[in-house]
Amino acid sequence: MQFLKATGLLLLLQGALAVNASTVLPSPTNRRLTTLPDIPSPAGPLKPTSHLEPFANVTGSLDDHGVCQCSVYLPDTAFPVDRVERIEILAQQLSVKFDIEISKVSQYTKDIELYEKRILNLTKKIEYLEKTSVSYTELDFQLIRLEIQEMEKLVTQLKVSLSGNNVIVEQLYVEIKNLSLMVTEVESLDKHNILAVRREIASLQRKLQDCEASRNQSTNHYFPPGTCSHGGIVNVSQPYMVQLNWRGFGFKQGGWGRYSSPLAPGKELYWVAPLTSARYIEYYRLHESFDDLLLFKYSKEYRYQYGDGSGAVVYNNFMYFNVYNSRDIGKLDLNTNTLVLRRALPNAAFNNRFSYAGVSWQDLDFAVDENGLWVIYSTEASTGNIVISKINETNLEVIDTWETRQYRPSVSNAFMVCGVLYATRIVNTRKEEIFYTYDTNTRTEGRVSIIIDKMMETIQSADYSPIDRRLYVYNDGYLVRHDLTFQPIIPA
Repeated sequence: MQFLKATGLLLLLQGALAVNASTVLPSPTNRRLTTLPDIPSPAGPLKPTSHLEPFANVTGSLDDHGVCQCSVYLPDTAFPVDRVERIEILAQQLSVKFDIEISKVSQYTKDIELYEKRILNLTKKIEYLEKTSVSYTELDFQLIRLEIQEMEKLVTQLKVSLSGNNVIVEQLYVEIKNLSLMVTEVESLDKHNILAVRREIASLQRKLQDCEASRNQSTNHYFPPGTCSHGGIVNVSQPYMVQLNWRGFGFKQGGWGRYSSPLAPGKELYWVAPLTSARYIEYYRLHESFDDLLLFKYSKEYRYQYGDGSGAVVYNNFMYFNVYNSRDIGKLDLNTNTLVLRRALPNAAFNNRFSYAGVSWQDLDFAVDENGLWVIYSTEASTGNIVISKINETNLEVIDTWETRQYRPSVSNAFMVCGVLYATRIVNTRKEEIFYTYDTNTRTEGRVSIIIDKMMETIQSADYSPIDRRLYVYNDGYLVRHDLTFQPIIPA
């Protein structure tokens, strides 16, 4: 409407300009106006009635030649030609913009009609997939989604380009959104589970390829028992579940492992010690072979009152454990089931003060590796951080001590290999991670990420055996073991 008004005003101004150009003089001057001879003239001279009005009625007279003469006073106001020129330029610009917008609307109208047809075709496709039992693939859904995304993008552009309320565009946008939701619902209601099966197959194929690649990249290296000529643990195998502990499912806390002795590396002796009341070492069994363990055939079953927690270990035919309700180390002779020595561990916290995360009463955690007997604990002076002490297995004296910066209650378990502490933490109910190391040989800390898969939720104890280089895990009452892979040292 503004454009039409401007055009009309321009035409009026142009007409006025033409009329004034033929009749108006630039300055107030008496001019003679000639009339046709046959026009009757009034008698007598005529005088202007007023000089104040820009245009007024005046009287005239005839000259000697019979020509009518009169005086006309014109205003001194100049006509605004520059404004008229600006109006003309503005009108031309508006005309060009109007033509462009009209062409856009025309093109958008064609696009909307085209995409309405495509939406109708897609709707028919989806209805056909819903009603029939045809075997469709994920590619079908991906192609449909791609078309929907293209249409959604165009409609969004239309909404931005067209100002004001565009009912058709808004309705089209809603229909596209509904269509996208319909595709997702159809995919979720896959009656034949075709997509789920194919995705599972693809996942298994990827896992198989990863396994093959890992196997091809890794080379088996043999390290003789008792040697530490390797670069540390690089992988933990899948869990091998041996059996449920001999006291049953209700005894979730406890420990087990293989007899360790550098004097008799070929000797087989397995020990199992489920905890009574989730705290006390009371009963334990000894098995002279792995087959005997599987058959619940034991050579000895003993009762001792009492050890504290699941941190016990067997080394050189003695069991080392935390004596109940104290910071004392107990040394138990497995041949006679008698306590042969008891000595306090200086400054050690006890009575569940700084036990592991998720594992209670394991204030003193004993470990055996290629270098001998160790104990992992905390003190008040260390503010709960892990302290490692090397123990003389004969007299239970502390040989050396190392303090770390790792808070013990944030660790789920720990063990020693070749003088290196490996600490684990919980990832979820089926995985744990070896995340922290402390090398007592160099007094240096390290960060690693080695995943340990679990059969059950909580690992109550983890004991390394230097005889067969395996990790023995007591996993919520189940006896589980893992093979360890070590990094070979590449000669310089």
